[in-house]
Amino acid sequence: MSAQGVAVLLSWLSCCGWAVWRYSTNSPNYLIFSTRSTIKLEYEGTLFSEWSVPATCSVKNKSSPKTELRCSSPGIQTIRPLVIGPDTEEERNLSVDSSHICFLWYLKVINFFHNLTQVIVVWIYDPENADPEELLWTAQEPSLNSIVLTKQLATLGQKPGIYTTLKRKTYLPQDKMENGTWRIVVPMTLDDMLKEIKGNQVAFQDCFTADFLFVLAFPLMTVSEIPGFLPISSPRGSQLMAAWTACVPSFVVVVADMETFQTNDSFHSWTTVRVPPNILTDDERHNVSDVSLSRDGIFFLINGVLYIKSFTEFKRLGVSENLPNSGIIGITTRKWCWINYLLKGKTRSRVATWTKNEVYLGYDFLKFVKIMTTEKLKTFLNIPSAATLTIHNVEYPGHPLELALFLSYCTTCMVNKTIYLVIYNEDTEDCVNQNFALDVPIDSFLTPHFIFTALPGLVLWDKYRIYYFYHNFTETGVLQTPTEFGNLSRLAHNSIIHDIFIDYYGNILAKMENNIMFYFKINIKDAVKLHSWANSTVKSLILLSTSTQIYFIYVFENATVQSQEYPLKLETQSVNFYIQENCPYMAFHNNVFSVFHFLDKGENLSFWAQIVYAENLGLYVIVESYGPNILQEIQKVHYEVALGYCTKTTTVTFFQNVNYEAVDDYFKLQDENTGLRLVQFRPSEYARACPTALKVFQIAVGCDSSKYIVVKGFNKKDCLQHDFFYIIEKSYLRNQSSKNLRVKYNWKKYGCPLRLDFGEMFHPLIELHNGNGYIEDVEVNFIVWEIHGRNDYSFNNTMKKSGCLNEAQTWKSMTKLNQNLPLEEAWGPENYKHCFSYAIGKPGDLNQPYEIINKSNYNHLIWPGDHSGMYVFRVKILDPNYSFCNLTAVFAIETFGMIPSPSGYLVAAFLFILMLLFFSILVLSYFHYMRIYKQYLYEPIKRYDKKQKDN
Repeated sequence: MSAQGVAVLLSWLSCCGWAVWRYSTNSPNYLIFSTRSTIKLEYEGTLFSEWSVPATCSVKNKSSPKTELRCSSPGIQTIRPLVIGPDTEEERNLSVDSSHICFLWYLKVINFFHNLTQVIVVWIYDPENADPEELLWTAQEPSLNSIVLTKQLATLGQKPGIYTTLKRKTYLPQDKMENGTWRIVVPMTLDDMLKEIKGNQVAFQDCFTADFLFVLAFPLMTVSEIPGFLPISSPRGSQLMAAWTACVPSFVVVVADMETFQTNDSFHSWTTVRVPPNILTDDERHNVSDVSLSRDGIFFLINGVLYIKSFTEFKRLGVSENLPNSGIIGITTRKWCWINYLLKGKTRSRVATWTKNEVYLGYDFLKFVKIMTTEKLKTFLNIPSAATLTIHNVEYPGHPLELALFLSYCTTCMVNKTIYLVIYNEDTEDCVNQNFALDVPIDSFLTPHFIFTALPGLVLWDKYRIYYFYHNFTETGVLQTPTEFGNLSRLAHNSIIHDIFIDYYGNILAKMENNIMFYFKINIKDAVKLHSWANSTVKSLILLSTSTQIYFIYVFENATVQSQEYPLKLETQSVNFYIQENCPYMAFHNNVFSVFHFLDKGENLSFWAQIVYAENLGLYVIVESYGPNILQEIQKVHYEVALGYCTKTTTVTFFQNVNYEAVDDYFKLQDENTGLRLVQFRPSEYARACPTALKVFQIAVGCDSSKYIVVKGFNKKDCLQHDFFYIIEKSYLRNQSSKNLRVKYNWKKYGCPLRLDFGEMFHPLIELHNGNGYIEDVEVNFIVWEIHGRNDYSFNNTMKKSGCLNEAQTWKSMTKLNQNLPLEEAWGPENYKHCFSYAIGKPGDLNQPYEIINKSNYNHLIWPGDHSGMYVFRVKILDPNYSFCNLTAVFAIETFGMIPSPSGYLVAAFLFILMLLFFSILVLSYFHYMRIYKQYLYEPIKRYDKKQKDN
């Protein structure tokens, strides 16, 4: 937060409660916290005397509660405010770096919905010499200092690029720099949102520009504010509630006890969400007990009834949406973002809602389906019908296709109850009872939050304690603190737990209602209390911004919302300095650059993870996976020792070893060996002081929908781009039609036809591609057929020449065997059997054409010698061990060079017409010459006789 923002915030925080002090810098998210930084100190309280700082640091005004601090030397700097009286304020041990990172990237996004693109305007700024608008991230153009700095660095060779983390794409400026800014055009996307601005390693006055990680998604619009609508809120005095989309953290809805607020720009601006009058009573409008967010709108749970506020309406949900009209006790959405996942069946749910006895899953367009009842669960768990079993809570785990059902079980239900856990898989629709049982008082309500790991793990809390369940529920207990049995309330002035925040890096924050916080990490069993950051009376939430940084969201009594960055790394370093906790390893690296990987048939995936630690500690890398047992793995460990440090590298290779050829049920075997498996690397030991403790990623065994095949040499550019019609003579058709077939050539589907002389054979070469381009040449067997039914072509290889020992499969034999199937389904990898064994197939005529092609068998298509034609072929991969995908492609060939033989009727008709013409000419010639003869024979005699008479 900027200095101006902090000043505004402090004016709101200056109310009753114990004194707190905090610090800030001009750089966002504390990216630069070094000897070059100006550190702003602010004390909130009435007993302030002066600041106590080490000799290596200087304070602008020691006696001012708001001042500036600069440290000339790097290291741990102990800062404390001195107060009047016997009490002392807590001190912080701030880690000040000596860094050559001085400059930052500034970006402004312009959305263009007509072509679904986003223009990112980028420039460089110095946070120590920036304008207030740049510090607040509201600048529409660079300041004069930033223009000069950007142009200077550009002259030295600086140029930014945007690199996406998920799809590994790169976007560079398309034009030259203009007014001190670069413009980079990127497509709007929902599956490649994590981006990073990187530049060249260019220094100016020994200062570099830091890379900037951010989330940029398809822009989501907030619900518009309409005059005359009324506020909707939680009950008076209740704590804040929030809802957000897991993959779009910039879009957040916050419910307070006076209003509901929304933001779509990662806390920079807020608007209210209000509802039309005359739908809810005043009591109902101020009694929101839960809130959730989906593509359809904002869900509000009020008095057991679910309502939705969308762009167009606010309505009550019930029987028409396949939901109960009342009795709903909760609604939830996913907490972890998995952009990609393998789903074999129907679509994945967006929300889950439940009553005491039923669970519903919600999909797009407000479609809900009941998936479970407690009656079914009693049968599944073998619970007596007389016992009481209810739905206690529901939560989405880390696995992208699962749902966790927390069940409350008791018999007498007087003192205690037992919480059980059942995992429901949305893809297989199976339930699995977990090794999970927790006895709690009958009036306890537990809230779960799954951690970001491959093996299921979660933290579960009530008002006073946090229960942990790690490593697939094999390590369980109560999170320990210096007080007895982990009661956090005793260390927080008897305040109760408000919320638990967990990020993707394993950090866990437990926030009490009075804003005291405790910190631990995943797989850690004890927590430490952090320094006070916010006043005890201010209502707050902890959320994640689009730059993956932690923010505090404050809501004040006058319906004002304020956000503030929270320096978790600096705060935990300060606490760890007190307790002298060190990380047991020096470094933990891996080569997992993507969180999602496809594994197809015949492929393998290899990854490595490396841990560096001091000699004799005996650390190692643990590889864990979770999901269907469809993968085999081989691990290798490489060990090195040098200069008192050990380096241990673990390489793991995942693969399948299943033969899909000539099996009884090809599709069933494929289904049994496809699925989604989560994998994680983690060190054998770690502590709160360690950086990211594990790496989690997915391996999807199945069809990669981005894969496709093309026939080499075909395109859509080297021909006249138009549709046309042509005729296939009935005698050339496979199905012996009674009339000729008129075919429309669809250029968009078939592309440009390849023109070949009728005597020129053709051997298709198949290439495998995906969304990133060419992968490999396809060397396995494939088949082709003319999609319009032509069979006036053949193959140059015979079965005998190809090496067959028994008669090979042909289109004729396969269509005869599968008469009830369409031509394209009659023959494929599901029923392919080779002919190279005496044990497979039966003897027959091996001089028949061999209709199977691959890259190396030089089997060619040959054309008829008595006519030309247009052929549109479809090619299909035949090898059952090549891919889970049904890989097909279309190509067209036009033959030329042969003058077609005329039919007998046509010849006879032509000869008849020719002879008729000949005789007609003879007759006409006869009369014509007779007329000439008469003219030159009889007329001169008549003239002579007339002349004699005249004489």
